[in-house]
Amino acid sequence: MSWVRALKDTARSGLEIERQRLEPLIAFRGAAGLALVIGTSLVLFGPEIAASSAFGAFQAAIATFQRSWRPRPVLALVSGVSLAVSTFVGYVSGAHVVLFLCLLGVWTFLAGLAWAAGPTGGIIAASNVAIMLVTITLPTSVADAAAHAGMIAIGGVVQAALIVLFPVRRWGAQRDALADALAAEADYARRLRHDPVAPFDPLPLMTARSAAAVTPRQARRRPAELHGARGVAERLRPVLASLADPAMGVPGDGLERLWVNELLGAAGSVLDAAARAVRTGEPVHLSATDLGVLKTPDNDVILVGPARRAADRLAALLDDVLEIAEGTGTDSGIPTDLAPDTRQRPTLLKLVPVVLASMRRELHHGSPVLRHAIRVAVVAVSGYFVGEAVPLGHGYWAPMTAVMVMRPEFSQTYSRAAGRFGGTLIGVGLATAIVQTAHPGARLSALLAVVCAGLMYLLMRTGYAVGQVCVSAYVVFLLGMAGDDWSQTVTERIVLTLAGGLLAMVSYAVYPAWETPRLRNRLAEWLVADGRYAAAVVDRYADPAARDAVDVRDALIATREARVAWQEALATAQHEPVRHRGISRAAATDAQHALAQLGRSAMVLEAHLPARSADPVPGAARLAEALRDSTEKAARAVRERRLPDWQPVVDAVAHWDVPTPTEDGTSPVGDPVVRRGAALLLEALEEFTRALDERGGSTRVSSTLAES
Repeated sequence: MSWVRALKDTARSGLEIERQRLEPLIAFRGAAGLALVIGTSLVLFGPEIAASSAFGAFQAAIATFQRSWRPRPVLALVSGVSLAVSTFVGYVSGAHVVLFLCLLGVWTFLAGLAWAAGPTGGIIAASNVAIMLVTITLPTSVADAAAHAGMIAIGGVVQAALIVLFPVRRWGAQRDALADALAAEADYARRLRHDPVAPFDPLPLMTARSAAAVTPRQARRRPAELHGARGVAERLRPVLASLADPAMGVPGDGLERLWVNELLGAAGSVLDAAARAVRTGEPVHLSATDLGVLKTPDNDVILVGPARRAADRLAALLDDVLEIAEGTGTDSGIPTDLAPDTRQRPTLLKLVPVVLASMRRELHHGSPVLRHAIRVAVVAVSGYFVGEAVPLGHGYWAPMTAVMVMRPEFSQTYSRAAGRFGGTLIGVGLATAIVQTAHPGARLSALLAVVCAGLMYLLMRTGYAVGQVCVSAYVVFLLGMAGDDWSQTVTERIVLTLAGGLLAMVSYAVYPAWETPRLRNRLAEWLVADGRYAAAVVDRYADPAARDAVDVRDALIATREARVAWQEALATAQHEPVRHRGISRAAATDAQHALAQLGRSAMVLEAHLPARSADPVPGAARLAEALRDSTEKAARAVRERRLPDWQPVVDAVAHWDVPTPTEDGTSPVGDPVVRRGAALLLEALEEFTRALDERGGSTRVSSTLAES
């Protein structure tokens, strides 16, 4: 993609307005907390301290809107306290320019590294650095700075207290995550009726898994319907895929296919009903027709073999889903045969070493997070010099803008720069018109600032530019309350915002972290993860008594993470103005399809895992080892731009076609389910090689294996 097209696309993205579900009660609560802090500070301490406390309460409320599964009061407290510390330390060092610039560089570098712990930590850290640049200009002495820092922290405490005292939709984020996972399974079941090998995006299940991890305190308060249902949803996916797959015994047409489609439709309706019940906390409403389809004895008459086992398993899992959604299981609402989610999220203090370890892992050449940290630190210091050099005053707006818009990814940085400048122009223009018309005093300015903040909380998810309109007006009114001349504020904010945005954009062009050259590495990681997952599943057939289901579970989670990492990298690379140095778009699309089919084939095999008492499948151990070793070698070949070779897997599967007499004169062959699954695995691997063969050549596929 050329630079011109990349700039157009990112600018358009930054100015987009999306239609999102609004949360007026949460926005009102955040605005009420801000109004309480500003009003009290204004009456007791005056406008300058009121402005500082307002920034603390404002930022604390924004932190609670971030996508995080931690309790919202904790996020508000962390944001308020960290901003208070930043403000005090920044003011104390502000009298010494060299010391302050060193502090600013180190502080911003650490804020950039905070992205290693996730986007929530990165956004809060960056916002604290940006707002610190404003708040350190308000105090006039060390004692005054301590008072300002204290009021900033109190702003965070007030927001946290309001969340505790006036909760809005407790466990709402966790409910939504679990409901989205169940709804995704319902949509998958319906799509399988029309496409028996339809793809499935695992992101809703991954999000639900992340939401299910809770702190010890949360675990004691978690509603019963949030226990265990995610695990059922995880187990439903392979059963649905196996039931629909023609390779597992149900022909593509005929009575069996019609009946399977009825089962899939009924499953989709039941899962949708369960999703609605979980999301709203209301009882489950089901159609008698859907329950009749799932419970009818016709399943035992029409379906045979693997399809019949899958239908029985589907009915049992849907029973578990309904018991959890209705809370009609045990006293805790969990079916007796289903283990609840027991993963725990570390407490705040225990999280510190985890975050530090994540940051240390990013301290290596080529890390996008490290490059972002270096980039944002240099830009913050450079922006400070630019702001001081421009004879307008309030020079902190240039580095503040740069820090706020910069992200580890190219498209987000450029789109946010465009959105911030566009939003600033509109917001400052509207605020200017209001000031010229009403000539507000301190109290009216405070009221207008609260209104702008409330609109920002309400509309922030509709688009970055929309939020910046509200933020720009908020800052103009707030600083006007503190005594700034609004006419100077307009010129300074527009010019310095443009300067800060340009600094951020130029920095990424000079010191980028392109994803395009790393695409092959991402693809190789997904291939290895898929190979380990397939090998773990086949290993269970080789030794059912000794193998543990935890190995399969861990391998499945790893392959999902690798798949999402690849998809995010591919989406990022498509918007980068970089010459092709990774993999062509056509090859990437075909390779992605092949690996998705590889994972799906392993998942279908997982749906039919044998009991511990079952006999081992001859040849399964050899196939598992071949899958594991071949995918490791193939990953190296992908990184080195060579074509993978799957001969060991071909030989392992072909071994089942060679008669091997035993002591009783029989010739054991592989389990039919495993043999069909192995053929699907090999077909996906061969398709992967064909996808990477840019010369248009094809690899050899054994006709014997194709027939099997």
